Amino acid sequence: MCYFLPMRRIVFVVYPGFELLDVSGPVSVFNNANRELAMRDEPRLYDVDLVSPAGGPVASSSAVVVQTRAINDLCCEAVDTLLVAGAERDPLLKAMGDPAIRLAVPTMACAARRFGSVCTGVFVLASLGLLEGHRVATHWDACAPLAKAFPALSVDPDALFVEDGQHWTSAGVTTGIDMALAMVAKDLDAAIAGEVAKRLVLYARRPGHQSQFSPLLQAQAKADSPFADLIGWIQSNLRAPLDVPALAARAGLSERTFHRRFVASVGQTPARFVEAARLDAARLLLSRGTSLKSVAAQVGLFPATRLAVAFEQRFGISPRLFRDMHAQL
Repeated sequence: MCYFLPMRRIVFVVYPGFELLDVSGPVSVFNNANRELAMRDEPRLYDVDLVSPAGGPVASSSAVVVQTRAINDLCCEAVDTLLVAGAERDPLLKAMGDPAIRLAVPTMACAARRFGSVCTGVFVLASLGLLEGHRVATHWDACAPLAKAFPALSVDPDALFVEDGQHWTSAGVTTGIDMALAMVAKDLDAAIAGEVAKRLVLYARRPGHQSQFSPLLQAQAKADSPFADLIGWIQSNLRAPLDVPALAARAGLSERTFHRRFVASVGQTPARFVEAARLDAARLLLSRGTSLKSVAAQVGLFPATRLAVAFEQRFGISPRLFRDMHAQL
C-alpha cells in the first residue's frame, strides 16, 4: 500500500510540572509510525513539536527536562494535531491561568484538524470553552472534579479515550499511547498501528471503549497473598475449569475457607470474578474481529450461546453487534 500523505505536525503543549508519560508515550507512537513507514520505503508522516509558554527547557513532574519551542512561535504554523499534557493540581492550575496558553491554544485548536488532551490536560481545554457539549475522558480520579467544574461536558468515567468529532481526550498516562495508536490507525491503517504496538511491546491495542479498570487490576489492587498470584493465573488460564474446587485446590485451601477468604479479600465471589474476567477478555477479542466461536473457546464460555447470554446480561448488547460496532478493521 502506498500512502504519500502530506506531513502532519503533532504539537504537544507542556508546562512546568507536566506528566512526562503523557507526552513521551504518544510521541513514541508517532515516531515509531515514521519508522515503520521508512521500513516500507514510505515517506515519514509525523513531525512532532513540544511547545510551552516561554519555550526552552521545561521540567516535568519527574524532574526530566524537555526542550520546547515558545507556544507563540507556532501560532502561525500549520498544526494537524494539538494535544495538551496533564499534570497534578498545582501545575495544572497554573497552566490553566497562563496568559500564553490561554491566548495561543484556542487559535491553534480551531485551526487544527483535531485537538485534545492526555489525562488532566482536558481541564485546560475545558477552561477555554473548547469542549462544551462534547463527551470527554480523563483520569478516573479527576472525573468527578471535571464534571463538577464544567457541567457542559459529558464526562465518560470508564473510557480509556474518547473520539468525539475532532476532539480527542484520554484517561491519562498509558492511555495516551492507546489514543495515539488509534490516531495512527485512522491516519494510516490498523496494520501500521499494530506494528507500532508490537515494537513498543504492548500487551494489546486497547480500544477506547474498554474500561479504565479491568477486573484483574481491580482485584489485584484489593487482594492479598495468595490471591494476587492466583488472580494472575486465572487471567492466563481463562479456558480452564475455574470453579471453586479447582481454585481452592490451587490456593491450597478447603473450598469453604477459600470462598470466604476470596470474598473478603477481592470483594466478590470467585464465580462472579471469573465471569467478569472472561467477559472483559471476550470484549477485547471481539474488538479485534475474532469470531464468536473462537472467543467463546478462548475465554472459557463455550459454546457461543453461553457467551452471548452472559455478554448481553453484562453489557446490554449482543457480542455479535459489539464486534460489528467496534472491530478494528
